[in-house]
Amino acid sequence: MPAKIIDGKQISQSVRQELKQQVEVLKASGIVPGLAVVIVGNNQASRVYVNNKKKACEQVGIHSEEYALPEETTQQELLELVETLNGKEDIHGILVQLPLPKQIDEEAVIAAILPEKDVDAFHAQNVGHIMIGDYRFLPCTPAGIMELLAYEGIDVSGKECVVIGRSNIVGKPMAMLLLHKNGTVTVCHSRTRDLGEVTRRADILVVAIGKAKFVTADMVKPGAVVIDVGMDRDENNKLCGDVDFDSVKEVAGYLTPVPGGVGPMTITMLLKNTIEAAK
Repeated sequence: MPAKIIDGKQISQSVRQELKQQVEVLKASGIVPGLAVVIVGNNQASRVYVNNKKKACEQVGIHSEEYALPEETTQQELLELVETLNGKEDIHGILVQLPLPKQIDEEAVIAAILPEKDVDAFHAQNVGHIMIGDYRFLPCTPAGIMELLAYEGIDVSGKECVVIGRSNIVGKPMAMLLLHKNGTVTVCHSRTRDLGEVTRRADILVVAIGKAKFVTADMVKPGAVVIDVGMDRDENNKLCGDVDFDSVKEVAGYLTPVPGGVGPMTITMLLKNTIEAAK
């Protein structure tokens, strides 16, 4: 039995319908949710993301503003812009697209965003709230993955969950969210010994390492739920994930495709966070 392919596009559309209704309710009471997106330099992938975010905002009725700064922008200039946006009453969410050019300290920029406007949930204060479990916002990718699991009726409680990757953006918060839902969580990374032995235990496997087609069928437990967070290019420059889709789909029970799996959900959760911030 090949895996059931989890359709992130379709699920994100149905979540966006709900969000659109929430925006209409807010607008009726005189509040228009506003998101400011800041992009520095001309990273192609970042440009694609920013355009997708703008389109998604339009779709649900969120007011969005884009601030495109040149590659040679100084840290001081960027911090001054963040300060201005912190003070704007019609902007409820601020998103600074990462990565930033090397002359700018990402940590300092994240720390400068007001925690209540930090719709990426990267600010140390929001990260702390996620640890304790009383969060306002969740990082968009892990939150989107939890939505996908819930939508498919996949219960995390008591399951063996393995996360490959320990980034602050995906790996670490992903592990926390699975833990909050009573999963038994293992986090793997570049120093993990005998990775395949660990991943074969997983009922739910989340892969976020940025290596094309890295996870192969022999690393997956039959019937497992496999979530692919990767956005890579294969040898033919075709978009692919961190999971070798063709081989793994014969073993897994559920599998997210790339593109059209986790990606659309990430942007949908950004919209959700912006609406929460406006509320």
